[in-house]
Amino acid sequence: MQIEVVVDDITRQRVDAIVNAANRSLLGGGGVDGAIHRAAGPELLDECRTLGGCPTGEARITRGYALPARYVIHTVGPVWHGGGENEPALLSACYRNSMLLASEHELTSLAFPAISTGIFGYPLEAAARTAIDSVRRFADSPTTIELVRFVCFDFDNREIYERLLAA
Repeated sequence: MQIEVVVDDITRQRVDAIVNAANRSLLGGGGVDGAIHRAAGPELLDECRTLGGCPTGEARITRGYALPARYVIHTVGPVWHGGGENEPALLSACYRNSMLLASEHELTSLAFPAISTGIFGYPLEAAARTAIDSVRRFADSPTTIELVRFVCFDFDNREIYERLLAA
């Protein structure tokens, strides 16, 4: 499995699926979630309404509609409360369950944002470490996924991912 790190807008990624850092309702919000909903168009919200939400750590899949990606995998990351409320395991589950859905749908490429690091307050370096470790562990099992791209919102974010990937 190839792992890439880029600074870009996740809504412009030409991959089989982009991952949405969603809230439990799956009905849109701010940050990455809002940007994905705006770029995909109103059909995404219509489909999300049929899903009945999503618990923290789990994932759901929808079509991508107006996005270059064919699918959106919605996952709900944990809100950071200092690390003592199972946040690392829940964040790891977001990555694992997103990749499981991608593999079940025989997708070969997906792009992740930095899940839970916006309004949910997860420290970026700790989140990046969990993301990378989760993807590497998943790569050890049989999967259709050939490419995972971490889409960073700025160059400082990218530097953290690149440093951790090189370690």
